[in-house]
Amino acid sequence: MKRSKTRLWETQSTTIVSITLVLFVLGLLMLTEYHSYNATQEMQERITYKVDLFPNVDSISVKQLQEEIAGYEYVKDVDYISKEEAAELFAGEIGEDFVSFIGFNPLYPSFMVTFKADMLPQNKSQVLDPFCKAMSQHDTIVSGVNYQEVVVDQMYTVLHKFTWFLILFILLLLLVCIIMINTTIRLSFYTMSETIGTMRLVGATRWFIARPYIWRGLIYGALGGVLADLLLSIVVMVASKQMQLNALLDATHHRYYLLMAVGIIAAGMLITWIATVPAVRKELRKAIQ
Repeated sequence: MKRSKTRLWETQSTTIVSITLVLFVLGLLMLTEYHSYNATQEMQERITYKVDLFPNVDSISVKQLQEEIAGYEYVKDVDYISKEEAAELFAGEIGEDFVSFIGFNPLYPSFMVTFKADMLPQNKSQVLDPFCKAMSQHDTIVSGVNYQEVVVDQMYTVLHKFTWFLILFILLLLLVCIIMINTTIRLSFYTMSETIGTMRLVGATRWFIARPYIWRGLIYGALGGVLADLLLSIVVMVASKQMQLNALLDATHHRYYLLMAVGIIAAGMLITWIATVPAVRKELRKAIQ
């Protein structure tokens, strides 16, 4: 009996560790998704869409088109770059005055347009295609629209693959966690089989017998959630200091962190409830037979 109790204690400890590990990885997934989404939003708003104009465009047409572009609900900013400003910028990049070298300025004036991230979903047909179509209607002053989304597309691809990897890993850990909880309950019933038999003889109901096991499972889930939250807070602190990711501690994230911490504890209790109740019912049926 002493050996069974020792084994039960070891199994209970392993169960708590398993729950903590599942919730910790779940929290990592939530943190990764949250900050990756924010980073992607920022990157989207930094992507510049260049509307090239013909060299002979007049100032009135430029002003009218700029006002039209700024009036689109999905446009964040629109800046006009003249031929001269474009030449200065390009000369600064290459480190020499190319206009003096070739004898003329080959660059065109243009608008540098950035879109609001929340108005620019992955499906570009909802924003980019209508924008390009609207610009093509000004074919007397607009020569074309140029943009590159390679960086954001690659980020979406990497984030998508990483997310699915973490989801599969969490499902595997969740399966292990449920198995461990089930084993713990079976050992508990084995070590207390005589006590359960006596309780049944004196008229104890199934709920009265099952209640301590269910409450214990909920406590395990809550404890695992608290431990996972502590580990996640350590990860955030270390990442912000050692990896110089100071944005992780920005005050704008505190509300999300709080909601996530509460959600992880609730998820731990839900996992243990789902794993405990069927196992308790099954073992009670065996004990009563």
